[in-house]
Amino acid sequence: SIKRAEPLEWMRFTAIAIFLIAAVSDGLDGYVARHYNQRSSLGVILDPLADKGLLLSGIITLSISNWNEVDPDYGRFPAWFPVLVISRDAVILVGAMILYLLNGKVHVKPKWTGKVATVLQMVAIGWVMLQLHFLPLPYVVGAAGLFTFISGIVYVTDGVRQLQAEGHAHATKQ
Repeated sequence: SIKRAEPLEWMRFTAIAIFLIAAVSDGLDGYVARHYNQRSSLGVILDPLADKGLLLSGIITLSISNWNEVDPDYGRFPAWFPVLVISRDAVILVGAMILYLLNGKVHVKPKWTGKVATVLQMVAIGWVMLQLHFLPLPYVVGAAGLFTFISGIVYVTDGVRQLQAEGHAHATKQ
């Protein structure tokens, strides 16, 4: 029904409910883990993977299907948004592999810019799904895109610092 740009309302609301439950439970899970010091080495790996699965499935789906018959531009993400999110995640993944190959370890500490990017990506997905109009979609997607880009730069910079600390990368200053 969504593919035909004719979403059945009950299906749309079911998808919205599932997404909101997943997004809220992700936030609660992180809070509980930090508050009760319940972090595990497996959780450190699985939580970001679950976040990526949730976000990428939502962003890709809402980039190739239209949730609004009346205003097609408001029912989907612009093409640059999934490209930016996927590219940033791919660069971070390749960087982590390089760090592991060269240093034998990867130390990834969540940064506030990454957390803001994640929240804004979730908000953008919810914005399209709920068809909110009190703030134009380009502003919401623009904010999510800006923090996605900034967080990518922050993580790449951190990776370069880790390489430099191990003597694998040296900036040439003359």
